[in-house]
Amino acid sequence: MTEKNAQADSDAREATAGDGSDANPRVKATHSREESTRRRSSTTTDETTGERQNPPDTEVEGRDGNAEAPPADADGSSEDRDQPSEKNPKSRPEDGRDDEDAGADKETRPTAKKRPFWKRWWVRLLIVLAVLAVLIFGGWWLWHWWTVGRFIQSTDDAYLQADQVAIAPKVNGYVGEVPVEDNQVVEAGAILVKINDEDYQAQVNEAQANVEASQADVARAETEEARQASAVDQAKAQLASAKIQATFAQSQVDRYAPLVKTGAQPEERLSELKSQRDQSNAQVAINEAQVVSATKAVDTAKAAVAQARASVEQARARLDSAKIQLDSTVIRSPIAGRVGDKTVVIGQFVQAGTRMMTVVPVQDLYLEANFKETQIELMRVGQPATIKVDALGSEDIHGHVQSFSPGTGAQFALIPPENATGNFTKIVQRVPVRISIEAGPEARKVLIPGLSVSVEVDTRSARDDAERMEEEGERTEARQDDAP
Repeated sequence: MTEKNAQADSDAREATAGDGSDANPRVKATHSREESTRRRSSTTTDETTGERQNPPDTEVEGRDGNAEAPPADADGSSEDRDQPSEKNPKSRPEDGRDDEDAGADKETRPTAKKRPFWKRWWVRLLIVLAVLAVLIFGGWWLWHWWTVGRFIQSTDDAYLQADQVAIAPKVNGYVGEVPVEDNQVVEAGAILVKINDEDYQAQVNEAQANVEASQADVARAETEEARQASAVDQAKAQLASAKIQATFAQSQVDRYAPLVKTGAQPEERLSELKSQRDQSNAQVAINEAQVVSATKAVDTAKAAVAQARASVEQARARLDSAKIQLDSTVIRSPIAGRVGDKTVVIGQFVQAGTRMMTVVPVQDLYLEANFKETQIELMRVGQPATIKVDALGSEDIHGHVQSFSPGTGAQFALIPPENATGNFTKIVQRVPVRISIEAGPEARKVLIPGLSVSVEVDTRSARDDAERMEEEGERTEARQDDAP
């Protein structure tokens, strides 16, 4: 009976909902009668206690003012129909029941348990996939570290360097011309500064005149040498004549001596001949001395010629020095590069050694990386390097290890550490390593000395060296164990 009443009530409510209003009184009356009949039939009496049991649904006021229970839906719930709404104002509670009874009725209704979020099949699938991804990535990372990563030595204590040249004059003077500007690219031999050269041109002219005078002295000395050589010849001729006369005089004495003994010639004649002989011998001695004197004079003339020639060379050297100073008034770039730190201006008086500007060979940059002493065990010349320059963003450039410093940075400090005195604290030292840069022309437009970089050196090529070092250590240890 109850199911029939519920079905009838449901049909009546559908008819009411389809009409869209409560204006049909016949439908309302039919609905009220069926509601009352269902209410009376659903009301039961407990045989044991004799108390009347009402259904747990919320009561609503019927057309005749009596408390009626709303019909149940197919799933046994009448909650949706009993809620007040604009389309069904009659479903509002108007019989005076308080909110506590309504709350108690709601608590008696059964509620469906929700399934936990983590037990849903797609959540479990995502968890499994995430675990698999972590395991795969972790295994790949471990393999990469063991084969590659542990051999990569990196540092960010590295900077770009260049063998820049400070430009300074060799002579003093006023600057007459500066044909270059700041940051200008110059080639080797390009004119950088010109100093007024009037004074140095005058020194060149004076040196040239001194050279000519010295050359004239050489000519006079050579002429004197020739004259002295002629005097030697003349003295030798006179010596020969004197010897002939002395020989004749001696022959006359020898011829007249027997005649004087026989009385054929007087004694005076023999004495006269002997006097002539002695004079001739004396003249021979004089001529011999003249020959020696003339020969010495020739040697003196030759020395004078040599001195004059030395004076010429000295004058020429002074001329060359003057010309060098004159040429030094034009200061040229010794290398190709870019002008920087220019402080010279036209009209400024500069002295020798005054720094005027710097030429930086930006095309010959290299990297100086300061690696820790614990990182250079397997580092060798020629190993590849990957360089990341902050100025280039994400672009990497490549290079290779070129050389190692002969000492740590502390060894070449202005005040080297002295660890033999006072307390000692061990500090990891750093070794400067020069790395050549292999960059293209576009990258070199940005690279300048002083930029901060990060560098990584691949030391895998020295793995065999590490094994050999271990073997050497084992052999050394074995020799020490075998020693008595």
